[in-house]
Amino acid sequence: RRREVTAWRIEAGGTTLVFGAEGGGLPALVYWGPALPAGEDLAALARAGQRATSGGELDVVPPLTVCPEPATGWAGHPGLVAHAEGRTFHPHFRGTGAADGIRFGWEGECDSLRYALTAEADPWGMVRFCARLTNTGAHPVRVNWLAAPVLPLPAAAVETIEYAGRWCGEFRPQRQPLTPGARLRESRIGRTGHEHYPGLVVPEPGCTATAGAALVLHLGWSGGHRMVAEMLPDGRAQVQFGAMPGPAGTELAPGETLETPTLHAVRTEAGLNGALAAFHAATRAIVRFPDPARPRPVHYNCWEAVYFRHDLAELCEIADHAARLGAERFVLDDGWFPARDNDRAGLGDWRVDPGKFPQGLSPLIDHVERRGMRFGLWVEPEMVNPDSDLYRAHPDWVLGRADQPTGRHQLVLDIARGEVADHLFGALDALLSANRIDYLKWDHNRVLPGPDPAQTVAYYALLDRLRAAHPGVEIESCASGGGRIDLGVLARTHRVWLSDSNDALERLRIQAEAALFLPPEITGSHVGPRVCHTSGRTIPMAFRAWVAAQRHMGFEMDPRELTDEERATLTDVVVWWKANRDWRFAGRLHRLDSRDPAVLAEMTVAADGGRFVLFAGQAAMSDGAPAPLRMAGLDPARSYRVSVRAPDAPPRALNRAGHPLMAGPVTLSGTALMAGALRPPALFAQTMLVLEGEAL
Repeated sequence: RRREVTAWRIEAGGTTLVFGAEGGGLPALVYWGPALPAGEDLAALARAGQRATSGGELDVVPPLTVCPEPATGWAGHPGLVAHAEGRTFHPHFRGTGAADGIRFGWEGECDSLRYALTAEADPWGMVRFCARLTNTGAHPVRVNWLAAPVLPLPAAAVETIEYAGRWCGEFRPQRQPLTPGARLRESRIGRTGHEHYPGLVVPEPGCTATAGAALVLHLGWSGGHRMVAEMLPDGRAQVQFGAMPGPAGTELAPGETLETPTLHAVRTEAGLNGALAAFHAATRAIVRFPDPARPRPVHYNCWEAVYFRHDLAELCEIADHAARLGAERFVLDDGWFPARDNDRAGLGDWRVDPGKFPQGLSPLIDHVERRGMRFGLWVEPEMVNPDSDLYRAHPDWVLGRADQPTGRHQLVLDIARGEVADHLFGALDALLSANRIDYLKWDHNRVLPGPDPAQTVAYYALLDRLRAAHPGVEIESCASGGGRIDLGVLARTHRVWLSDSNDALERLRIQAEAALFLPPEITGSHVGPRVCHTSGRTIPMAFRAWVAAQRHMGFEMDPRELTDEERATLTDVVVWWKANRDWRFAGRLHRLDSRDPAVLAEMTVAADGGRFVLFAGQAAMSDGAPAPLRMAGLDPARSYRVSVRAPDAPPRALNRAGHPLMAGPVTLSGTALMAGALRPPALFAQTMLVLEGEAL
């Protein structure tokens, strides 16, 4: 017998989402695709997607709802796992929903539990999902899993793309065929992690950067997470994201509510660049700069120049060189506090070392400001060395067992304890109150001894408290490089350190992959030393500088080592970056498709469409002749004057007959440029081609 179907719709940036529920049960996302006509029969659409039962199956088809329930016969991974009074819950929620065009909400109850879901679309096409579970009974409930929520995978999908990585090798795409069974991915280290970025791309066949359909997901959570992607025997497929629970789950006392992190989702019909545009726009709305009108400043970080060797006179000399190169912010990295001559001692004692800085930080800050720069400082508040005054006074403040192994000679503080959080806030508040500090590089160099959502909640609270007390201070999220990058932390910070690797070849790849989620103005990228400290490679200055210029630019080397030629090259790129940063960071970035795996290319088009810049990084020698550059995001009807900014000239050994671009600007229509009419010159490896375009 056909049960009544209720359906609701919301609109998200040119797409429509339709939720349908049978007989007052939990809703399912039954459609997400191109915008539907206003008069579409939603109930008929919901019924049209249902399948019939087959041999060897139950007499009904268990619905793939936002929280699939075993009580309905669901045999896949459930959306909720909970226990109370020694028994496992098998809820069967009943409730009602409502939609207002951009927001859908549903709430239902069963077995002393209340489940609620919200799905809200923003103007750029991103939908934010969040689930909540409330204990309405008289006894505690232990929740071992709550998805945020469960979504169906596109019917045409045959693979998924995840992102794995390691220290100095972040954002490595991993393509997985979508086959029967479940794929479980867990990050159990208590932070976002290099190893398992909390994102997933589900492309449909034929999807590229500039064309095709895909679903892109990201969990905005800075702790451990779990992802389940599962194809059922009947061909349906689901995906779940949620916070990784602690070993004992989360206990809800009567009346308490558990809320999942926000799941950010984009359905694109315009290639992965469509999802990129939505993520960039949403992130720009989330990140709140202390002074939005202030241009993003060029960084200088002293870490790879001096490491722990802090000498005031030497630092002032380095600051002089950095200012002449165009730096606008000088960052004093690790080593400024007592006993910090290496990474074995001192962490946790957040006061200035009187041996290295007898008069405190003021003389260095004064010198930096006289050179036209602002001052930034490195901190790692959540950690402690056993060889520190803090640990000797409070060994019980450490998270986990006393005999656990250290990581980078340090342990994790249990900041979920109120007295620990109060101590850290007091130390940082005193430091910021006593010094003119414009920026904090907030590091996190050791994984937690186990998943602990309470640590993430306490970390957010500490950031919120500190920002309320010092609203003018910018904060960068760093965790051994790119170990804590997500929309949860970006709601409280202003910049991310994508990788500890300043190797421009590694950075070119990492930046290209991370661009799907991260806009360039919040993505730190530095020009490293001539011989890279993390790879040993020697890379030309021009390539190092232009790779950094693709993002929020800085440099992190001993500027005194530069040759006159290197200094001139870097200064020239910094001048160009400053002249173009404002329009670039308000424009739209497009990753470009290239049939040449040795070339990674992208372009940014100004918000008004009047100009663009294209970066084509030649990471290695190409196997064949240069492939045409198919541009994106241009007005097909307009003409553009295209000129070469870098390199000044292609290598003659590869271009014996010359190249038209090198003879002067070339004027072509947007249609021609996006069709691949422009073929670049052949380039040596470790060369960046920079093209500038002006609409006529």
